[in-house]
Amino acid sequence: MIVPLPTRIVRRGRGFTLDSGTSVRVTPGAEPVARLLRSLLRPATGLPLPIADHGQIVIALDAKLVGLGAEGYALTVNEHGVLLRAGTKNGLTHGIQTIRQLLPAEALKPTRASEVDWTLAGVDIRDVPRLPWRGFMLDVARHFQPVHVLRRFIDLMALHKLNVLHLHLTDDQGWRMPVPAHPLLTSIGGWRIETNGDGVPHGGTYTRAELEGLVAFAAERGITIMPEIEMPGHARAALAAYPALGISPEPLPVWTRWGISDAAFGLHAMGFVREVLAEVLEVFPGEHVHLGGDECLLPEDVHGQFLRQASKYLLDRGRVPAAWEPTGDPRSVVMPWKDETQATKALERGQPVVMAPHTSTYLDYPQSDAPHEPPGQPGFVVTARDVYHVPLPDGVLGAQCQLWTEHVRSRDHLEYLAFPRLAALADTLWSQRPEWEGFTTRMRLHSPRLAALSIPAEMRRERCEHS
Repeated sequence: MIVPLPTRIVRRGRGFTLDSGTSVRVTPGAEPVARLLRSLLRPATGLPLPIADHGQIVIALDAKLVGLGAEGYALTVNEHGVLLRAGTKNGLTHGIQTIRQLLPAEALKPTRASEVDWTLAGVDIRDVPRLPWRGFMLDVARHFQPVHVLRRFIDLMALHKLNVLHLHLTDDQGWRMPVPAHPLLTSIGGWRIETNGDGVPHGGTYTRAELEGLVAFAAERGITIMPEIEMPGHARAALAAYPALGISPEPLPVWTRWGISDAAFGLHAMGFVREVLAEVLEVFPGEHVHLGGDECLLPEDVHGQFLRQASKYLLDRGRVPAAWEPTGDPRSVVMPWKDETQATKALERGQPVVMAPHTSTYLDYPQSDAPHEPPGQPGFVVTARDVYHVPLPDGVLGAQCQLWTEHVRSRDHLEYLAFPRLAALADTLWSQRPEWEGFTTRMRLHSPRLAALSIPAEMRRERCEHS
């Protein structure tokens, strides 16, 4: 039972068993996907799966395949072997995630599993996603998340065929991305002296090499990273480093509280913004760059002018800006988070839209009102069913879940909040005919896979009580 549900799946009577004699045959261009399959299966199975001219597993990249689009694939498994075909590398990458799910759940374990029959279920699958944008936003500004946590999360996203990781890199409480021309952004802006009076310093920054490595790691798994540099509001960490860039030039420390600071860049900071965005474009080659743009206390005309200038800088360089609010340019992607009417207005203007309504995609809200739930953002409960029924007006690119980390310090807490809700998002955006009851049935069989990956099924309250 595969999550997300394939477009068409026909069960066959007999499957194929992997053993020490199994090898992989590839067509030109498919070699990286074969290497990824081997690296994903080897820890649990111990099987070498060498690349050979007469392999029983065939991974074929064929640009002439029709009807599969940019991410679709076709997979056949019978007693003679495995044939995976796609017109693109990303399609093949999604196909190997299905291969993983056709094996016993133990195949997902990070260490050797013994006495397991590594038989792939016999199937004939043709699979194409319903929507092209299937994303997840992770806030690393409020609580820094090290690279190894991000890499693991990319692997979890890839298993569920999500394809956009939106990294929220800057905010009032921290600046995580290095900009060589402005070194104080990380040395000062990357650290705060405490959090809500706890007396414990917190911070962290990435190196350029770490970010570039993360981009490559994600691309191998069919995922694009979209960076977010907040502007013109949510800028206090940057202004702690360079006060003269703000509307009020007096020095301010990196913010130690949650909420919305009244600190903001002034229009005279646009030269600085361009230098920061130039570095962003070098590190992140993807099409989209997120400008934030919301919850700013600047006058509306100044706020609009700021976003228009920043958007123009990106558009002039062949990139597409994204923002939580309209930027004033119809080519910019809008991510409505307040309510569905924002999306309707943007679609009427002809703008591309990615849905992000807080009542059905914010994973920092508790997923139930049960007493065992750890502290979260107050005000709402967002269940897996809420996520599954995220509003998707005709014409949207897709949707994404958001995980703001005011209350999230550890990897376990992050993954507890993300799953199974993120699996619900993946299923409803990929499946051609999403259906909640069918998803819940498949999740009963998918849960052992999450357990094999050591995703926590519950959290103790006291671990995060003082976040």
